[in-house]
Amino acid sequence: MAMPDHDAAVLTEPDVPPGAIVREGTYGERVVAVEPGGAEFIPLHERHGKPLQLFWTWSSPNMEFATVFVGVLAVAAFGLNFWQAALGIIVGTAIGSVTQGLLSQAGPVYGVPQMVLSRLGFGYWGNVLPAGLNAVTAGVGWFAVNSVSGAFALNALTHLPKAACLVIIVVLQVAVAFFGHNLVHVFERYAFPVLTIIFLIAAGVILSKAHPGAASHGGGIGGFLLTVGASFGYAVGWNPYASDYTRYLPRHASKRAIALWAGLGLFLSCALLEIVGAGAATVLSPGAALGSNPTGAFTGLMATPLRDLTLLAIALGAVSANVLNIYSGALSFTALGIRLPLSMRRAIVALAFGAIGFVLALTGLNDAGTKYENFLLIIAYWIAPWLAVFFCDQLLRRGQTPGTIEPLLFDRKYTNWAGPVAMLAGMGLSIWLFSNQTEYVGVVPTHVPSVGDLTFEAGFVITAAVYLAWRLIERRRPAAVTA
Repeated sequence: MAMPDHDAAVLTEPDVPPGAIVREGTYGERVVAVEPGGAEFIPLHERHGKPLQLFWTWSSPNMEFATVFVGVLAVAAFGLNFWQAALGIIVGTAIGSVTQGLLSQAGPVYGVPQMVLSRLGFGYWGNVLPAGLNAVTAGVGWFAVNSVSGAFALNALTHLPKAACLVIIVVLQVAVAFFGHNLVHVFERYAFPVLTIIFLIAAGVILSKAHPGAASHGGGIGGFLLTVGASFGYAVGWNPYASDYTRYLPRHASKRAIALWAGLGLFLSCALLEIVGAGAATVLSPGAALGSNPTGAFTGLMATPLRDLTLLAIALGAVSANVLNIYSGALSFTALGIRLPLSMRRAIVALAFGAIGFVLALTGLNDAGTKYENFLLIIAYWIAPWLAVFFCDQLLRRGQTPGTIEPLLFDRKYTNWAGPVAMLAGMGLSIWLFSNQTEYVGVVPTHVPSVGDLTFEAGFVITAAVYLAWRLIERRRPAAVTA
């Protein structure tokens, strides 16, 4: 039985599973209200919303220059031509979008954030590994990346100092994330039509000027795999947040609709803007595309009125993305199991992450291109092994009812060391063998540079093999206790 938090009680009401730590307070559908609690279970009487809202919740955050820049990298940095880049983008984005839809389905069933569900495959304390990585990646890493993107756009639009633009962007996104779940969904909904209209017009203009027939610059299979890895890293970066935005949906909500709208919103927005970025890179020189202000170079391809609107949309899109990053980063931190006595624990952690991310973003105002390329690949390096554990654990639990699984989510004594061990093995071996970073090149790319970067593929396979072997051996031991 899980121990109660300082201000959250273990309840046995009909709409609360046994052993669950329930989010305290009344929240309902209020928008201008600070969401109480943190990573606790959402009782059924507090559930609301429809699966359709997931479409704009996962579309709006990707309508920003950080998405466009993935496509720019494919051509300007990885050496592909437009059509090669487009194929790599579609493949990588599709994989990350499918897993996003699958993960989103669990939110209404279990009523908890994604990093609480992760405890099934890792155990309560073993889950500190992925939850900690996600807290840092989301609340600090992605926060810094998107804040820099928004600051570049605001700087190009207003010519204010970059640091001042960064302050404006950070204050807006932290304010929305501080209030929580309901305001986040509403913000994404109203941002969606504005961002969609502007970016569709901008996409038409950029693609009309692109040179899709231009020859590649020697990217080959290595450049293609780097593009798949980067686009996958961008899309899959949202996977550890998936059920964070579905846990308030009614338990009877359609799983098919949840998977469809979450996956489609992510795929369409990412694939379109990344392909637009690839098109822009066929027009710009590599120096301009990857220079000190790539946002300004991209929007410089447009007439002044559209340029200004696009810069405004890029800044708004950066805020839309970081609203989710701060919110989910804070949830992941509270899922670490650290006892915080505050009823507003998630909101307070969101403010803290905003402050840390702001400092990190200041250092990223220069040399953003190289840092972003490395960041995208590093995300895939740890999320792919995490996904392997999560899905393999689900496979082994087929046939189990939610009632037998739910008590494990808040049980501090529940262990499953196969998860963290398999994930560390998958990360360590795949990075050592296949990493293709500017700071570290693995054994295989060192001797065969054309292989590109196979780290996330290898990490997934190695982790899955270790986890399944461990659990199968564990089951065959006569004295073993089945989790």
